[in-house]
Amino acid sequence: MTGPPTRLLLLGIDAASPTLLEEWIDDGTMPNLRALTERGLAGATLGVEGFFVGSTWPSLYTGTSPARHGVHYLLQIVPGTYRLQHVAHAEFVRRPPFWRELSRMGQRVAVLDVPLTRLEPELNGVQVVEWGGHDALYGLHTSPPELAAQLRVRFGTHPAGPSCDRERRSVEDFRAFVEALEAGARRKGEWTCELLARGGWDLFMQVFTEAHCAGHQCWHLHDAAHPAHDPATSAALGDPLRRVYRAIDAAIGDVLAIAGDTHVIVFTAHGMRHWYGAQFLLHEILVRLGVTARTAEEPSGSRLREAAAGAMRRLPAPLRAHARALSDRLSRSGRGVAPAPAIAMDAARSRCFPLNNGLAVGGIRLNLIGREPGGTLAAGPRAAAFCDQLEEDLLAIVDERTGSALVRRVLRTADLYEGELLDHLPDLLVEWSDETPTGSTALAGGIGARVRARSPKIGVVEGTNGYGRSGEHRAGGWFVAAGPGIERTRLDAGVSLLDLAPTFTGMLGVRLPDCDGRPIPELMRAVATVPSSAPAAAP
Repeated sequence: MTGPPTRLLLLGIDAASPTLLEEWIDDGTMPNLRALTERGLAGATLGVEGFFVGSTWPSLYTGTSPARHGVHYLLQIVPGTYRLQHVAHAEFVRRPPFWRELSRMGQRVAVLDVPLTRLEPELNGVQVVEWGGHDALYGLHTSPPELAAQLRVRFGTHPAGPSCDRERRSVEDFRAFVEALEAGARRKGEWTCELLARGGWDLFMQVFTEAHCAGHQCWHLHDAAHPAHDPATSAALGDPLRRVYRAIDAAIGDVLAIAGDTHVIVFTAHGMRHWYGAQFLLHEILVRLGVTARTAEEPSGSRLREAAAGAMRRLPAPLRAHARALSDRLSRSGRGVAPAPAIAMDAARSRCFPLNNGLAVGGIRLNLIGREPGGTLAAGPRAAAFCDQLEEDLLAIVDERTGSALVRRVLRTADLYEGELLDHLPDLLVEWSDETPTGSTALAGGIGARVRARSPKIGVVEGTNGYGRSGEHRAGGWFVAAGPGIERTRLDAGVSLLDLAPTFTGMLGVRLPDCDGRPIPELMRAVATVPSSAPAAAP
């Protein structure tokens, strides 16, 4: 250690299942986290209701709700238009991350691989963006700039590459993938230790994203109840999730050994379980209900997309991977690609239309007069009555696989959140039932991939899921905090995800202004009892 010890060490495990974390902490699979929980305060975090995919990390690091930071998905509507845009290429998160306030107050920070972040233009410390991340929006960027070259020379690039969404069928495909994630966690731990050892950090934050990729791609190999579960592959590999979680735990152990006796918080912001629901049916369901009108070009456009997808599937695996990688690179560079897709509906004849909001919770935007360019639905009582009827109609739809409701709940965003960017979000949220896992045509010959939905109003609507992920997010996460003054205990109630940012700054003596969360009292009391040798923050 070349400088004073780190005051607060934050280690994220992106999209790890809280259930699996606790199971594998208890049985000794994750000995380093077990040691932390045996001396620290543990608890659950409550996710961002209705928006636990694109909004999770922005809500965590700003301490504000989606209605105030403006992000719910990576592809969003431009308010006042029917045009979609990639938010990473636009203004993106409209609230500052908590580390900006710490830096402004003169504290030295290291912010490493935090998902869905941009490089801060001015930072008192070090930042690494996307050395290894699940959502590769910008590619590797660092502050200072020369750190990127140093990382490449010393540690290379992440072994799993910039995207984990690739088709895998054989044991060897999955073996190579899991080994790459394990190697990625080890390598990230190595360069994290190297930076941490420089010392003198007030805040040091690193996020291990390997659990995120493993959960999306390998849930069916972990979960014997999944329709695509392959016992032979699972037996040959061992449990891929257990292996990756174990590798992350080992890397965390190495980091903790360097950190010494400091305050440390390990957390996961949202969880993971089987892929579920029928988001791919929402558009047709709304058309059948008579609230969304097709465009004149939609049938032929749909056939064209299906033909293109079929052609992609028929390519040899190496060519298919190359084509997808090329598409990803072009999308990130903004060159050689068509503009973001338009909303596939006839606005002049629609009262609402679906919006991207992830796959677990669908989004619906009302075509309001005075807000949309061709609004057809009056705000106020008429819109409220329309929403009541639409909710009733959606809840009446039955999933023929189970005989139960296909939709668990329909939420009104304005009932959940308030803020100046509320109109950037969907108006209604369709929470699909996760009673049964949905398969994919990309896995196990398509077992469980077809969904048939029926109701008196829609008749029968059916479709097939072609998305290759077998794991999908769940709201809510987990954390453990340990260090001087923190006693071993378990919180009975979960804490809001929005409470983490003001807690992190509060533990360093800085109040985070204009946020929606509140510092966690148990941690603030613990820190208050420990004398600090660090200089007071600048006024």
